[in-house]
Amino acid sequence: MKTVFERPKSLQDVKTHYCPGCTHGIVHRLVAEIMDELQIREETIGVCPVGCSVLAYNYFNCDMQQAAHGRAPAVATGIKRVLPDKVVFTYQGDGDLASIGTAEIIHAAARGENITVVFINNAIYGMTGGQMAPTTLVGQKTQTSPYGRDPKSAGYPIKMSEMLATLNGAGYIARVSVHDIKNINRAKRCIKKAFETQINKQGFSMVEVLSTCPTNWGMHPLDALKWLEENMIPCYPLGEYKTPGEVK
Repeated sequence: MKTVFERPKSLQDVKTHYCPGCTHGIVHRLVAEIMDELQIREETIGVCPVGCSVLAYNYFNCDMQQAAHGRAPAVATGIKRVLPDKVVFTYQGDGDLASIGTAEIIHAAARGENITVVFINNAIYGMTGGQMAPTTLVGQKTQTSPYGRDPKSAGYPIKMSEMLATLNGAGYIARVSVHDIKNINRAKRCIKKAFETQINKQGFSMVEVLSTCPTNWGMHPLDALKWLEENMIPCYPLGEYKTPGEVK
């Protein structure tokens, strides 16, 4: 019998801790498939900080390093500079990358560090119980914004892809989603381009992935996918914001 679908070799055969309907698992599989297709698993080092992805070292079948909250780009920078022939990626959430780790991600991109960042944006703090994040939408209700995010007191959502694309050191910046099959396929192509940008020594690369958090959004997983499509994408437009060789 011909095998038409199987687990990627770069993904461990274990149960995950993610909540039902969480799309972290989809992104994990995409990253693992790309490592297999590019044949880089033995040369890859992943870095995961604090957040829902903190246990990713249990899931990716490659060398992994844990980092302090927000510091994954700094740790990845150190690894890549010491081991320049390795493929180094970080896997970060929005509460981590766009809040406590804002300085690290901006300066890694500004320096053109030849690393790849997979940035999961679900517009909320997931692991710690659903507080408002830097990416929380205006009007979105969370544990710390029960009446909805008010820009007068909490400011506006930070659009990391648009901001990082303005930096000369950034080689490839894209925003994708994983709410349906078509967009999952697009997400894979963009994440693969990000890894190829690093392999080709073309500078910093990041793919922002719009993701769901049904538990903390208080929604059925199917409703969460629809909410992402109808609410997050208008706020965070999908597309490639910068490609190698382009100067903003």
